[in-house]
Amino acid sequence: MVLTEKNFLNNLKSLKSAKELPKVKRYFTEKTKDDKFIGIRMAAIFKLAKQYSEMEHSEVLKLLRSEFYEARMGAVSIMDFQARKKNATSERKKALFEMYIHNHQWINNWDLIDRSAPYVIGGYLYDKPRNILYKLAKSKNIWERRTAIVSTYFFIRQNDLADTFKIAEILRNDQQDLIQRAVGSWIREAGKNRFKNIDI
Repeated sequence: MVLTEKNFLNNLKSLKSAKELPKVKRYFTEKTKDDKFIGIRMAAIFKLAKQYSEMEHSEVLKLLRSEFYEARMGAVSIMDFQARKKNATSERKKALFEMYIHNHQWINNWDLIDRSAPYVIGGYLYDKPRNILYKLAKSKNIWERRTAIVSTYFFIRQNDLADTFKIAEILRNDQQDLIQRAVGSWIREAGKNRFKNIDI
């Protein structure tokens, strides 16, 4: 199988389901005139993305910039699979991080962020300065703000909680429901880890 953006899209379109189209559109919270939808179950996209997890950087980037929401979901899923690989090099992780940050305009829905930010962003930044998360937390763009808090899930898994609480404080009065939900969920997760380490 040739792992190209073109082949991925062809395979993706073969999975089209008229029944799924309205469901997919409901997931997408802030549609623009440029967003198009095929109508594919999420599980099918994830399965296909796993088959393409060795896709080259340039092909993933093409996929990420697709007009089709499902193609972008495929791209961020591939990025997530690659970032999680035990043999992923530091150079590869950096390339994935930069691809995400520099193409954030294409990562424009809550599920695209939740699918990829924890490992692509959080995993990369775990042993590095995290200033960029604070910059994103103060962004005017809702999706950049969501990335800031969602990325810290990787830190929470490592019982590294400080940045989650600090970023949550920055976003505490955010007017967007999708930010408030993420903050609430991540605070609860961080709280669980904090209490695990208290001897009673």
